[in-house]
Amino acid sequence: MLELTDAARITAGIVLLTVVGIESGGAFLVKVVTRRVPATGFQTSFFRAGHAHAGVLVVLGLVCLLLAEATDLTGFWRWLAATGVLVAAILLPAGFFLSAVGSGREAPNRAVVLLPAGGLVLASGVVTLAIGLFLG
Repeated sequence: MLELTDAARITAGIVLLTVVGIESGGAFLVKVVTRRVPATGFQTSFFRAGHAHAGVLVVLGLVCLLLAEATDLTGFWRWLAATGVLVAAILLPAGFFLSAVGSGREAPNRAVVLLPAGGLVLASGVVTLAIGLFLG
């Protein structure tokens, strides 16, 4: 039987509840692509990317949370391995959605800075987890 720490169990429960938010993003995206909400081509593509990154990274983040339980990592490194992808699951979709907000926007606003930040956290989390798994 898989045994989770209390922190991992509670984090997983909270993350599962975020799926409702991702669903509402999907409902918004349906309105955009069916032209019930006006959006430029740029906005449509960034909204799609934000929604896709949210869904994929939440699933990957839950997997990483479970795999981190099998490592001997401690402290900050344990936190990064267990939740780095989940932090990226906030930063990357936020970067896509927030940088596309605004009537008629054809290029990203300053919120686009969240994209490289999210990518860095994502890479740091998965590399740390991989090292933790290799080390046991």
